[in-house]
This record gives sequence, structure tokens and C-alpha cells, in this order.
Amino acid sequence: MSSARTATRHYWVALRAMLVFTAVLGLAYPLVITGIGQLAFPWQANGSPVTSGGRTVGSALIGQSFSDAEGEPLPAWFQPRPSAAGDGYDAAASSGSNWGPENPDLITAIADRRGAIAAFNGVSPGDVPVDALTASASGLDPQISPDYARLQVGRVAKARNLPAADVRRLVESKIATRDLGYLGDPTVNVLDLNRALAEMDG
Repeated sequence: MSSARTATRHYWVALRAMLVFTAVLGLAYPLVITGIGQLAFPWQANGSPVTSGGRTVGSALIGQSFSDAEGEPLPAWFQPRPSAAGDGYDAAASSGSNWGPENPDLITAIADRRGAIAAFNGVSPGDVPVDALTASASGLDPQISPDYARLQVGRVAKARNLPAADVRRLVESKIATRDLGYLGDPTVNVLDLNRALAEMDG
């Protein structure tokens, strides 16, 4: 009888602890952190949305494609790097391809991309930078290298009937330097660049 009473007391203590921790960690803590985020960092807490003309056109943190209904890249826009997330830039399927450097599928994909990008931009295959050929680990990178952005200047300027020098200056103005001056590499946010391009083009 005593052992049954002891076991019941232990179960009751465990149940109360579970209920308390569920209320504190499962309800109160998320609500408090959400409230702090909404008050102190509302833009970041809501997904860092980018708006244009009063409507949301994307996120500063998640890349997107600039292609037609068939998935073909649009010449008038700067293009992002390849994406292995779902069918491409699917935020619900963030991932890389996980192919190793000697994987024949990766080698074939890189060769195909090099040829397609060189032809699309009217440049030599040897001029295509590595970030234009490989997907990021997340598959959602919003940035490209300055070299890849500069590579696309001629094609974008021609498609929009703009002076190449003006488009090149726009690219240079959108280059973000290394974090803290030494971490990472300079980058260009493709959505930000394309928004500025649309404004320049009227």
C-alpha cells in the first residue's frame, strides 16, 4: 500500500512538472520572445520583407528566381545563383544537392550551366564565376558575387536598352562589403539590385 502511495505521489509530481514546463516553455516563453521580436525588431521578425509599390515582392534573406512561366531566365533581370531547394528557391525545401566534388551528376551540371550561362550572357565559358555554377548549401542564397553581377551587365543593359556604363555603376553601388570588414566576401543582393534596376528604368 505504501509503495502504491509513493508511486502515485511520484506520478503526480511528474505530471505537475510536465504541466508547469509545458506552460512556461511551450506557451509563455514563445509568446514573450515573439512579443520582444515584434516590438524591437518587427522587420526581421516578420521575415525581412521587401516591398515595392506597397506590395511585398520578396525577402532580403531568401533568394528567388527571375524567370518566365517555363522557368527560363529573363534577360532583363539579374539572375541569382542556381538553387537545389525543391524546384528552385523553394523556402519549404531548403537544402543543397549534397553531391561531392567528384560526383558525375555535379560535374555534368556544372558543365551544362557554364555553357548555358556563357551563351546567355555572351561571354567566354572561362569567364563564368564559380557561384554561377554551384548551388549554396541552403539553396536560398539571396546574394551573388560582384563578379557574377558584373558578368550580367552587358546582357541586362542590352535587354533594357540602357547604357552599360549606367548599369555597371548601379552594380558597383550595390556591392556589400565584408562583414566587420574582414568576414566573408563582398556580395550583391539580387532582389535589391533588380529593384534598383527597375527604378532606374522607370
